[in-house]
Amino acid sequence: MSLPKWPWLRWLWYLPMGAALLLVVCLLVFRWVPVPTSAFMLQQDIVAIFDKDTPFVRHDWVSREQIPRHMQLAVIASEDQRFAEHWGIDMQATSAAIHAELAGRKTGGGSTITQQLAKNLFLWEGRSYVRKGLEWVLASLIEVFWSKERILEVYLNSAQFGKADYGVGAAAQNLLKKPVNRLSAADAALLAAVLPSPEHYNVVKPSGYVRFRQNHILRQMRSIGGAAYLQKLD
Repeated sequence: MSLPKWPWLRWLWYLPMGAALLLVVCLLVFRWVPVPTSAFMLQQDIVAIFDKDTPFVRHDWVSREQIPRHMQLAVIASEDQRFAEHWGIDMQATSAAIHAELAGRKTGGGSTITQQLAKNLFLWEGRSYVRKGLEWVLASLIEVFWSKERILEVYLNSAQFGKADYGVGAAAQNLLKKPVNRLSAADAALLAAVLPSPEHYNVVKPSGYVRFRQNHILRQMRSIGGAAYLQKLD
């Protein structure tokens, strides 16, 4: 007597396999093709349809060659100074963040630029062990399929710099009223200064804290080696 068949059990296997295959295809395609949107951008546009207080996304892709080197350096100095050295996960920063959390201290989480990119492109906002685990897996895959230069380029084109503005192209044009290739080092540090919380920090009317962070980032840009740091990514 044959055992009963449960076709839905097959789907429990096929669905994750299909999702993994689709992810790999996306990573291969977007290794060269401009990434048109992200999970975060799509979520905001959907919310904007139903909530008049939520602005629709403004986003303009710009190539890495158009982005000043000091803009690239500013986000590294601000967000992930070991970007050239790790493979998606900064174990040193992650270990420190875990110990801080266990001790009951608030922490930034030790997320690398690659982890932030993985979250922006494929995941959702919020804190959970499930999302963090997915973020780790996705960050590791991104490091396998993309070069450091490509990771930085896509990050700069998907990071949120204002309530509506994603990517340095839109941020430069809409917030600073200049093309991205005209950004100064001070402009770059100012944009990087709002990255921890672009919905609360304002590029157009920066608070004293944002100005403090801007000056700190400018010092860090020099401290990590200036433009010579970017040569490590080549």
